[in-house]
Amino acid sequence: MPITILLVDDDAIQAATRKAILTRFGNDVLLASDGKQALSVLGSPENSEHIDLVITDHIMPQMNGPQFVKELRQNFPSMPVLVLSGLPDVESEYEGLHVLFRLKPLAPEELIRLVGSIPGDALGRTA
Repeated sequence: MPITILLVDDDAIQAATRKAILTRFGNDVLLASDGKQALSVLGSPENSEHIDLVITDHIMPQMNGPQFVKELRQNFPSMPVLVLSGLPDVESEYEGLHVLFRLKPLAPEELIRLVGSIPGDALGRTA
């Protein structure tokens, strides 16, 4: 079932690649280049009720992944969040934030599989 995804990544090439993969499978994808912009998108009335999943990078300017997720949780405590990072040691920074953490690189098939499983069953999972 297609969903609406907010994809947060400061790397334009990574964001465009993931967006292409996700839209190819029928999903709607909104882009944000950092956590502050993503919070603005989420705070917009026309978007906040329609976003089903947030996929975010860990290292970003202005606001890193854990800071972004902490802010997001204040207004969207049950929003499914997938964190992608190339750094295995940072998973502990998401402890208690109820995210699904995966290491990059992530094969397109794995990304689609994860997205298909997250909205129904990710709540309650912790890093």
